[in-house]
Amino acid sequence: MDQALRELGDYIDAGNAGAVLGIEVAYGELMVTAEASAVPKLLTFLRDDQNCQFKQLVDVTAVDYPDREARFTVVYNLLSLRHNQRVRVKTAVADGVPLASVVGVFSSANWLEREVWDLFGVAFSGHPDLRRILTDYGFEGHPLRKDFPLTGHVEVRYDEDQKRVVYEPVKLTQEFRNFDFMSPWEGMLQTPDDDQADPDAGADGAGEGGS
Repeated sequence: MDQALRELGDYIDAGNAGAVLGIEVAYGELMVTAEASAVPKLLTFLRDDQNCQFKQLVDVTAVDYPDREARFTVVYNLLSLRHNQRVRVKTAVADGVPLASVVGVFSSANWLEREVWDLFGVAFSGHPDLRRILTDYGFEGHPLRKDFPLTGHVEVRYDEDQKRVVYEPVKLTQEFRNFDFMSPWEGMLQTPDDDQADPDAGADGAGEGGS
């Protein structure tokens, strides 16, 4: 199986000079790293080439790497029913730099790209209707970014006086706790390496108690 995927990867690489930056087979899957500007052309090749025929775009998602210059990796998962194969296309993009939409290649990318925009803030140039799809229209920020606060920015409640749902800034009932990531049992258990541990203490204590 891996050999067939490697051969397919070499075929894709040979047919897309300059567009493919890397080919990898891992965990029984073929992964193609692509130049960002070449993604629509590469996906068109994967859809139309007789040896590929990846006719279905199953998913578009992203991964956030806040410390990386090209902060986001956008991932396209494709399926070929004809050849019973899958391929994953990955490309890196910096924050604030739009990717070309692939709605013209796969119509299913319409909602999928909207989801990536909504949750990660990756924009897609040429998208016919790029707006939020899972969060509210007035939502602030992109909740799957790793620097997005767990509490969010606003909270929702029903106001009895106004008889409607209202949005207000988050109000925490207590301050955040500071965690040092130490074991909760720290200090309760002693080990032979502990400076406070005396391996002879137990024996001496037993001797004194018995006398």
